[in-house]
Amino acid sequence: MDNTRTQDTFSQDSHDLLTGSQFNFSIYKYKHYRWQKRILQIDFNTKTIFNIEKGIIKKQFPFSQVKACEDTERRRFSIVFHGRQDYELEAVSLDDKRKITYLLSRVIQSNLYKRPAETCSGRPAECDVIHEGLLDLQQNTSTSTEWVKYLVQLREGELTLYCIGLGRKNMTADPVTNTIDLSGGNVSVSKENGCSTFSIQTKEHNYVFRIPFTVQNNRPEGVSKLQNEWVSLIERYCQLCKDASLPPKGSQGCSSSEADYEDFTVPLNEQKEEALYVGVTSTPTSLNMSSSPQTKPAEGEEALASPSLPLSISKAEVPPAPPAFLQPYSLSPLTKRTKAFHWDVVPCDKIQKSVWGSCDLSKKKIDVPRLCDQFQIQDTAVFLGNEPSVNQHIMLDRKVAHNFNIFLKSFRIKPSELKEKLYIIHEESGGLTDEQITALRRYLPTPKDAERYQSFKGSPSELHVVDQFMLEMCKIPHLGQRLDLLLTIRELPQSMRDLEPLINQKIQASKQLQSSQKFVAVLEYILAIGNHLNEKAGKQKAKGFRLSSLTKLPLLRGKDRTFTLLHALVEQIFLHEPDLAKFSQELTEFEAVSDASVKGLSAEVDVLRKELENIIQCRRLIKPKTSKATPQESQFCKELKDLIQKYEGDLSQLSKRCDEMKKLYSNILVKFGEPQDLDSEELFGWISSFISEFRKACAEVMP
Repeated sequence: MDNTRTQDTFSQDSHDLLTGSQFNFSIYKYKHYRWQKRILQIDFNTKTIFNIEKGIIKKQFPFSQVKACEDTERRRFSIVFHGRQDYELEAVSLDDKRKITYLLSRVIQSNLYKRPAETCSGRPAECDVIHEGLLDLQQNTSTSTEWVKYLVQLREGELTLYCIGLGRKNMTADPVTNTIDLSGGNVSVSKENGCSTFSIQTKEHNYVFRIPFTVQNNRPEGVSKLQNEWVSLIERYCQLCKDASLPPKGSQGCSSSEADYEDFTVPLNEQKEEALYVGVTSTPTSLNMSSSPQTKPAEGEEALASPSLPLSISKAEVPPAPPAFLQPYSLSPLTKRTKAFHWDVVPCDKIQKSVWGSCDLSKKKIDVPRLCDQFQIQDTAVFLGNEPSVNQHIMLDRKVAHNFNIFLKSFRIKPSELKEKLYIIHEESGGLTDEQITALRRYLPTPKDAERYQSFKGSPSELHVVDQFMLEMCKIPHLGQRLDLLLTIRELPQSMRDLEPLINQKIQASKQLQSSQKFVAVLEYILAIGNHLNEKAGKQKAKGFRLSSLTKLPLLRGKDRTFTLLHALVEQIFLHEPDLAKFSQELTEFEAVSDASVKGLSAEVDVLRKELENIIQCRRLIKPKTSKATPQESQFCKELKDLIQKYEGDLSQLSKRCDEMKKLYSNILVKFGEPQDLDSEELFGWISSFISEFRKACAEVMP
């Protein structure tokens, strides 16, 4: 019966992989020296890969930027991108890893035929990218003005724009690529009104960019920082190109160029956010002067051109990697080892002039035995009298063994105790900690490991402690599934508790927006004012406008440069319907819109459903036959069954709320004439920003 069910599940999965358009996977991403749980969404509708955390879209990458997918050990794999750092990820299961790599192979295969731009000024598309990110570009047509989303990459001498236009109608169209040449010496960059826009002026065109609203929500200081980064970088490279186009003036020119490079630092916000495993080589992002025909270095500049930019980055941001297999200090068997206090030591050259120079420690009485007893390291029975020599042979792969050995030094459990720990669901009942489960999952024996250890015929006590644990792990049936079950059964209730208020907030926001009559009346005022202006300007009247236009009201200035169209709107409302100025009282949920989006929250709930289904399947897999079950196994299965029933009920309620959220939001999109693929993060961000700007204008018009 179970075999039939498993085959049906496999067939369904294969069918979904071939016919589905959006796929959500729970994965772990290495960041800040630890693995963090995320959702990886591969969306063939928008041709985008999303990195989602607790309903928040943290990063998004167009398919065109995917270069390769590299398979690494066990459940790990890496996504290699054009012009940016690789993503080192870990799937929650080998089956998920298989599905992800298959889907990525489809993406890569399509890129072979649809590469957006194979060259930039005669160089490969993956040539050195100095800075990149998503920006909105203002585009004017004969009838309207709209913002289109682009992936913008700053390279030496040029700015490359890949149009990914997530809100566009023709989503099946190939990505459009533009290049802005910065090397002509006649390019300037300047900040526009507000902290989110800036413009680039060339000889022929004026390009106006905006930080996307997905970034702007509730983070004005972050938006200003991003604006400053883009403007300062482009400005510096325009100046470098301008200097390079001038005839050399001896050593004076060289010193100026050198000063520019000494002062120059690439903003690390993106690199920090996506910091990966220390030591992994990524696509170079260095500034290599010799690679550009416009900036050939003079003889005196050769030393300047050779160092690449990541050298300065690594000095500032990346700590040195720990040495492998350090020789331990020789300690007497009778010596009590204590925990170390890792303080920051004052440099020797500063001791003499500081208070430390006059310290006389001989006058300080210390109860050494008491202190040592208080901070003595509690060695476990595993290590007592069994610490192997440095040269002892280890059966496991040397690199894996080294890392596993580091973990085992803090793992206070004997190999023989491991199996019984797997029958304890909760940590407070004596079970494994979440950190221990996560670590053990990473060192699961491979099929080759299992074959090697099963052929071992000697005594386990003869083995290195790493091999002792591996031997025991090979004896436990379905070890990987058991560890996954324990971790998921603990994380599931907390995940549901985290998502519930976020989903409820989106439901309330949609309900308020659906029922607010005053907001609609304000929109009607905007439409009337806009049509009057456009009619006088010789343009056609409009029957409606996108809500993204709300952000443009403060940008249109009158004869008095301090007076904007938003001020005019406020003035007209106060003259004719002053009660409408309080429309925000009907939209209280937009006071502080959360970063979570309907798209991200839906992906989270979808993954929770899969995780609960995996728990149910795992229970069937490890459930012992009644006649052979031990009391511990029977108790474990009973607790697991009760938890599954409870979680099924809780998740069913959460799924209903999620469906309600999606339906209400879909109705909102219809009500305001917005495309169905527009995410709530943008729409709600526009409204939240408009409410904030409207209040400021009210205070200025009616002080």
